Amino acid sequence: MGKTIAIVNQKGGVGKTTSAVNLAACVGAFSYRVLLIDIDPQGNATSGLGITKRDLNRTAYDVLVNDTPVKECIIHTEYKNVDVLPSSMNLAGAELELVDAGHREAKLKTALAPVREEYDFIFMDCPPSLGLITLNALCAADTVMVPIQCEYYALEGLSQLMATIRKVKQKYNPLIDIEGVLLTMYDGRLNLTEQVVGEVKRFFPRKVYSTAIPRNVRLSEAPSYGQPIIYYDRRSKGGEAYTAFSEEFLKQNGKRIKQ
Repeated sequence: MGKTIAIVNQKGGVGKTTSAVNLAACVGAFSYRVLLIDIDPQGNATSGLGITKRDLNRTAYDVLVNDTPVKECIIHTEYKNVDVLPSSMNLAGAELELVDAGHREAKLKTALAPVREEYDFIFMDCPPSLGLITLNALCAADTVMVPIQCEYYALEGLSQLMATIRKVKQKYNPLIDIEGVLLTMYDGRLNLTEQVVGEVKRFFPRKVYSTAIPRNVRLSEAPSYGQPIIYYDRRSKGGEAYTAFSEEFLKQNGKRIKQ
């Protein structure tokens, strides 16, 4: 059964979608079957995999609101072993439409049950908020991955995120745990960066990945071409960093590195 991981940070601009897309692509390239679920209404993970959103007939919105079977909405991408459940702007109104739904927090978990056996890993790119859509992801997830940028306000709001995860654990999903914390936009030349890293490690003892993702122009360019970084420029600093991070992630999950 595929391990399901919610990639969450209610603070925007921390590299959440970039990490979701590139981790999915790298893990797929290592011959593991991956489903990337885009439940951010902005749909950047969808376009980051080269999918034109205006051409989509069915998306995650239909799964959550209309109870459309998830298999009817999944798209096979051109990237090795990577499928995607795409997003659409309709998701922006999904929280209001789900307010009166029964077991509204478990919609995504129920929808994913028929396909979990088909994948090794399921990654969920969540919106930058702690609303009902993110709650659905947390209820469906085995673990939570938290990308944190190496900036002054890195830890702002994280106590709220951890409080939300604790509530989900108590009320809906007793087995949920922290998968790990990924440092993004890393610049080792700055004293501030090292201070932030120290703070994050104190906040999340033994949960911070040893691989950090640097600031990198090629990494910023790749989404505009609809390509993960390992397909756009594998030898760039960003490409090497996400490859190394994916290897670390797989090893922590007891998986060997396959080509």
